[in-house]
Amino acid sequence: MTGRRDRLREDAQFRVLRLLHENPEMSQRELAKAVGISAGGMHYVLNALVEKGLLKLGNFTAAKDKRRYAYILTPSGLAAKAELAQTFLSRKLEEYEALKTEIQALQSDMGHTITQES
Repeated sequence: MTGRRDRLREDAQFRVLRLLHENPEMSQRELAKAVGISAGGMHYVLNALVEKGLLKLGNFTAAKDKRRYAYILTPSGLAAKAELAQTFLSRKLEEYEALKTEIQALQSDMGHTITQES
C-alpha cells in the first residue's frame, strides 16, 4: 500500500500531466494554482517529470519573453498519464464508496435521509 505522501505526489503528477496535455503553455505559477501546491513545489514536480522523461521543454515561440517554455508530454508521458489516470480514478471511486457508506450510516443514525439539492 502506498503512503499518503506517495498518493499526493501521484495526484499532483497526474493533474500536471493532464493540464499540460490540454495546454502545454501553462506557466509554473498557473499550474501551481490549478493543482493547489506552491510554486516551489510545482518547480520540483516539473523537474521530476522532465528527469523521468515524461515531459520535455520546448520554447514557447509566441511569448514576448523568450525564457518561457512549453511543457510537452513525451510518448512515455502520455503512457504514464493514462496509468496515473487509472490509479487516480480507482482511488477516487474507493473514496466515493467509503464516503457514501459513511453518509448512509450518519443518515441512519439521525433517523432520516437528507436529500441533495440540485
